[in-house]
Amino acid sequence: MTPREDALTQGWHHRHLLDVDMLSASDIDLVMRTAVEMKEILGRPIPKVPTLRGTQVTILFYEASTRTRVSFEVAAKNLSADVVNIAASSSSVTKGESLVDTIRTVEALGADMIVMRHARSGAPYLAAQVFSGHVLNGGDGWHAHPTQALLDLFTLRDRLPGGKVAGRKIVILGDILHSRVARSNIWTLTTMGADLWLCGPPTLLRGLERWAGALPSNRRLTVTTDLRAALRGAHAVMALRLQQERMAGGLLPSLREYSLRYGLTATTLRWARADALVMHPGPMNEGVEIGPEIAAFERSVVTDQVANGVAVRMALLYLIAGSGPIEGGETHG
Repeated sequence: MTPREDALTQGWHHRHLLDVDMLSASDIDLVMRTAVEMKEILGRPIPKVPTLRGTQVTILFYEASTRTRVSFEVAAKNLSADVVNIAASSSSVTKGESLVDTIRTVEALGADMIVMRHARSGAPYLAAQVFSGHVLNGGDGWHAHPTQALLDLFTLRDRLPGGKVAGRKIVILGDILHSRVARSNIWTLTTMGADLWLCGPPTLLRGLERWAGALPSNRRLTVTTDLRAALRGAHAVMALRLQQERMAGGLLPSLREYSLRYGLTATTLRWARADALVMHPGPMNEGVEIGPEIAAFERSVVTDQVANGVAVRMALLYLIAGSGPIEGGETHG
């Protein structure tokens, strides 16, 4: 192990990445520092290293995805892994095969790492119980989206003055109730010292006051329905998509009323700081939770989030695999 490699990998002891609540502040910082190294690799003329040569990464998605699935595939290929893509809609799942049987089949076919997305909360935990390799959660139900939260944090650190989120006011706006992105961001952002505000209509904030009370006493989390109060002085605002596919009836009077009261527009953004960043995990419903003029705003970092997702997922694959030096050389187990 080289000194440079040791500096990046020491202290990482996690076999899987199932949620961010398993990560300490030092773990998160290690992911961020490793992602910086991976972003440097992505800036090279040939952004590829042999770090995961001989490792099979199976991407198993039970839900549709573009950003997460493609990002993981690009990340794994940049590390020279062999990548297998499985969409549940075209697999034996349609014939009634259980998740456990699918995981056992994938392992028998040589998978070393599984990147998994599933509509049921907790599904990656079940996969981790029966799989002898490594499982990375690409999003499960309403529960968690750990890699999205980590790439959001990386983007904030990359773009905020001074590179820190500690003490900065960050707002997550919209459908918090159904958002696995929000749940994971609550942990990472408060862990790293952000002053986090959650804002939306009361029907989409149910139960979140209990979350705020359950966090460690040194965390800063405010839940409010007052959009002006939430945005006032904000350093960054993340708008969330309304997840109508997960909603029961009666949560919102209409999309038009939601957009008028809680949409992030040029008018409402004026309540934030003049240099406030605009974020969105995608896909965006322009004209609903975010105005088209804001989606393409000069302070929008949405495309940065997408690009940084590759570097962060490369970092996680590298750390979890416990592989060898980032630059050159052969893969070490």
